[in-house]
Formats: sequence, C-alpha cells, structure tokens
Amino acid sequence: MSTIPTPPPAIPPPVKTGGFVLYLDFDGVLHPEDVHMRTGRGPFIASPEGHALFEHAPLLADVLSPYPDVRIVLSTSWVRVYKSVRRIARKLPQELRERVVGATYHGSMDSQLFKEAPRGLQIWSDVLRRMPDDWLALDDDYLHWPTWCRERLVRTDEILGISEPAVLAELRAKLAAMHGE
Repeated sequence: MSTIPTPPPAIPPPVKTGGFVLYLDFDGVLHPEDVHMRTGRGPFIASPEGHALFEHAPLLADVLSPYPDVRIVLSTSWVRVYKSVRRIARKLPQELRERVVGATYHGSMDSQLFKEAPRGLQIWSDVLRRMPDDWLALDDDYLHWPTWCRERLVRTDEILGISEPAVLAELRAKLAAMHGE
C-alpha cells in the first residue's frame, strides 16, 4: 500500500506588502564577506584582520535615515543558519532592527532548494510574494541575477561592503531615485 505524499506547508504571507523594500545581505555588505561559524561561539570574520561584524551597520542606518518608509527584508544566509528572523535582526542596531519585516527564506521552504537558487532568484521570488512598490538589493553576490533585476542590485565590495565610496554613492543615488528625488 503506497502513501500519498503530503504537500509542503504553504509559505506564510508577508506581514506587509507594497511600500519600499531594501533586501539586505550581511556578508560583504555590513562587514567583509569571509565569515565563518565557530561551534558554540558563533560567527567570526576569518579575513582580513582588523574588521568587525556589522561594522558598517551604523553607516547603513545613517544612509536610510532620510527614508523612514524603507523596510528591510533579510536576504542573508544567516536566517537559514539561525532559523529566526528575530534572532538575526537583534544583531542590527535599533534603527535597522525596527525596519526588518521579514526574510527571503522561511522555515516552510525546502532549505536545500532555496540554498541552490541564485541570490537574485531568491530575492525575485520574494518580490513576487511581497509586491513592493519599489525595491533595491544590497549584496556582493552578483552572479546569475535575472536581467530584469540587475538595475535594482547595488553590488557591494567583498571587503569594504557599503563603505566603498562608489558603492555608497550608488546606494544613495538609487534610494533618492526610488523616492522621486
């Protein structure tokens, strides 16, 4: 006698739809990309030396301060590792934490299929679900992004993240354009 497979649970609807959304990766954006996990001790930056986790988070908070209507959706793999948007958001300064409304990954998704999808497709899938009025993505991962999404990507430096002057200028310009400035 064969059993009928049960369908996977539905992905929960987003808390908020519409509006302005910033998809935020952590590694290569708020600190250098080379982050590893130590069992029982958590994440650390493997290289280069002299950097700290979330060192550019205050800079992002400052850049976003003129735009209080921009919400953050976490597009970082940290959500899969820690299995909680709230736990991850607590690592951000209060000004950014208050903006976090969700993540591109949800526990009801197939983790392996999600992990195998290129970051651009992970974000595009969330865009289709969340239906923002406008959106940007901050990420150092630029490979295999759908062509229709590339102009919304602010590609960051793997080490300097958003602090690299050209990246910071592009982010400011795209946020201003998003707001009709």
